Amino acid sequence: MLSRCKTPTLQSLYVTLKLQFFSTNTHQKLPTLSKIPAKYRPQAILQAQEVLTEYFHSTRSLPFCFAEYMGKNSRFSLLALVSKVPFSRNRFPNSIQRFLRYHPINEFEFFFESIGINHVEISSMLHMNKCFLCEDSKVFDAACSLACYGFPWNKLCILYNGDVSIFSKEPYELEERLSYIERYGFCNVAVIGICLAFPNVLGEKSEDEIDMLFDDLKRVFLDFDLASSVEGNVNAWFEICRKIAMFYELGCEKGKICELMGRSKSIFVDYSEEVLAEKIDFFCRLDVRKEEIGLLVLSKPEILSFDLEVRMISTVGFLKHFGLGVNKRKLIAQTYQYIMGRNRIANVPHVLRSLDLNEWFFDRLKNGGHGLLGNYVIGSVEDFDEDYAEHLQKIQATRTPFHTLHKLNFLHGIGFGENKLTMKVLSLLHGPGDELQERFDCLLRGGIKLSTLCKMLTASPKILNQKAEFLEQKIKFLFLDMGLSQEELCAFPSCLCYDLEKRIMPRCQFHKWLREQDWCPYKYSLASIVATSDKMFMARISDIHPDALKKWSDSFSKESDSISC
Repeated sequence: MLSRCKTPTLQSLYVTLKLQFFSTNTHQKLPTLSKIPAKYRPQAILQAQEVLTEYFHSTRSLPFCFAEYMGKNSRFSLLALVSKVPFSRNRFPNSIQRFLRYHPINEFEFFFESIGINHVEISSMLHMNKCFLCEDSKVFDAACSLACYGFPWNKLCILYNGDVSIFSKEPYELEERLSYIERYGFCNVAVIGICLAFPNVLGEKSEDEIDMLFDDLKRVFLDFDLASSVEGNVNAWFEICRKIAMFYELGCEKGKICELMGRSKSIFVDYSEEVLAEKIDFFCRLDVRKEEIGLLVLSKPEILSFDLEVRMISTVGFLKHFGLGVNKRKLIAQTYQYIMGRNRIANVPHVLRSLDLNEWFFDRLKNGGHGLLGNYVIGSVEDFDEDYAEHLQKIQATRTPFHTLHKLNFLHGIGFGENKLTMKVLSLLHGPGDELQERFDCLLRGGIKLSTLCKMLTASPKILNQKAEFLEQKIKFLFLDMGLSQEELCAFPSCLCYDLEKRIMPRCQFHKWLREQDWCPYKYSLASIVATSDKMFMARISDIHPDALKKWSDSFSKESDSISC
């Protein structure tokens, strides 16, 4: 056990919801204390914390500051313990002491929760036959060493989730690594913020990779004086470093972007992590190379000041503003009617992907056209669709408009504009907006391009009126097992509305078998195979070969089923 210790006085870290290392569930249900009258519960919890702290310190011989951390930062485990102890107003602390004397607790459970691990994840971390920290003290000793350096105890989970190998190191190894980082010229507080943002620097990361990272950080913070814009606390250092980490996560190469980061200090000072993540996400939704997105933002930081969320655009007017030719705009208006009208600028990435113009647009941004994002203004009556506005008024006048508006927002989000066709598609969709999005994303993951999928949805909106797992099974069968192309499915999207087991699978497999036997001279379309009635289908295969009908009945036929959605 460590012989020296100092109680950290650092403030609690601000951890955003987007932080990849830290997870929490605010909806976890606390253990109930039904046996304790409500008015005595706060006092009982406080007494239990004090007794538990004293137990860890006096009975289990843990340094007092760490015993106190574990007693006061393990609420779920503490309440679970309290719920097992009979309550007596005057003797409750004695009852807890007696309980602990005869019922040893799992100290690892309290330890993991106290450093910030989500309580529901702790059970998978516990040892089968060990419940005392002294039986496997390495993880606790590492935590103590980090806390003595100044790391906030209840945020050590960020390091644990980021690189668990940190907690298998000896204290002297951690002290050597922290001293190594300090040699780059960073103070104690800066080192803590950097390590929380880049946990691997304390883990098993290679020295070369660490050196490249710290060369970047040294140039940005010290040579370009970003450090002067950072307040002298861990929170500020952590947030700035998390913003820097975003660009590495995009794929920007260490050692090659420090100049850009240094010249674009405003990115890391003027924008919160949440805002920066939202702006970057806008460009990520264009489905272009992520490292190019990072370079675009770093080389043109003014792009972050543009409103990329609320403003309205006219789709055709927006394309004209960015220089798309007249003939191409006319072709788009004829081919992609569902994108016509107005939309929010936040939905531009999917609008452009639905037109297969996302890479063209990004090239315009890279080659000096980024300013066009900021100076675009829509005319007061430009592309205003009266039919759409009339339908929208009717929706808003209903008793429960939220459900329908949620579905409408889903359609706008995937590229559909404010037009009459969008309202027609809306009327045929069933289910909450988030479920529709889940089904849509399922088809995208199955390999269908967004532009193709939007065309399919325009022709057959009902394909989204079924569970995502059913869609996944159908796409997997048609693409992987049958070798169907996107174009073939797009020509008959309603195929996805038929039952897989009773209609799609047996008929497609039988047609494939007929072709393998050279009984069928040509390939039928997907619509001819799936949508043909049972009577016509039987008649057709009878004409193909005398033995075909018997083979169908013996090996392929299943109970027929009508369209399923």
